[in-house]
Amino acid sequence: MPYVKIELTREGVTRGQKQELINGITNLITEVLNKDPHLTHVVIQEIELDDWGYAGEQVSVLREKGITADKK
Repeated sequence: MPYVKIELTREGVTRGQKQELINGITNLITEVLNKDPHLTHVVIQEIELDDWGYAGEQVSVLREKGITADKK
């Protein structure tokens, strides 16, 4: 029973995007590991920006400074 947990910051990921992630990961596990998709579980957990830290700072503070993952 594969179990995949995706943690990401709560920054407007849509329901459709989540569905694409769930479907894509399930398909990948089915193709690569030959696992039954009915036994594959994917969980997406959104984390508040205040509860996620990077380089010693809360992501909420980094965003206030205009810093994102693609801008360092």
